[in-house]
Amino acid sequence: MELTHIAPLERWIELEQEIHARTGLDANVFDPKGYRITPVKNWANRLCPAIKETDKGQSFICAPAHMNIAAQAMRAGAPVIEECDAGMIKLVVPIRLNGEFLGAVGACGMRLEGSEIDAYLVNKMTDIDEEAVERLSATVPPISREETEALGRHLATVVEEILAEFTRRTRLPS
Repeated sequence: MELTHIAPLERWIELEQEIHARTGLDANVFDPKGYRITPVKNWANRLCPAIKETDKGQSFICAPAHMNIAAQAMRAGAPVIEECDAGMIKLVVPIRLNGEFLGAVGACGMRLEGSEIDAYLVNKMTDIDEEAVERLSATVPPISREETEALGRHLATVVEEILAEFTRRTRLPS
């Protein structure tokens, strides 16, 4: 089963836009293989698009972070909050129906309060000039762990509501 069987693509887009409007985070809905299902892109900062513009950034920072954290969320059956190698938070909430992992909702692009972007590591992994990374890092806003955890709980509730609506819609009459 695919996520678009659960809810129309517009509903998943609405969720991504709600997350971004509420928090400023870049939000995406992913299929089980880790591919975004919508074309929407709302960047949380200017560093992330620079990282993703490079093949190395996508391959060595973004994709591995998502796959690792999504796998943790899938196993845990609950939201997981970690940092990518660049030093930004990644929140992943699994989407499961009847024990089947259908995908995840992810939000990223801010740094936890008190943490810093690792400009040296980003430079080494992407070949983006370290000074450019430093400049772009200034656009990465902070977020508290409490806010991130509250968002994880909120997203888990929204996902449950979407799944419950699907279950009500598809229930056969007795």
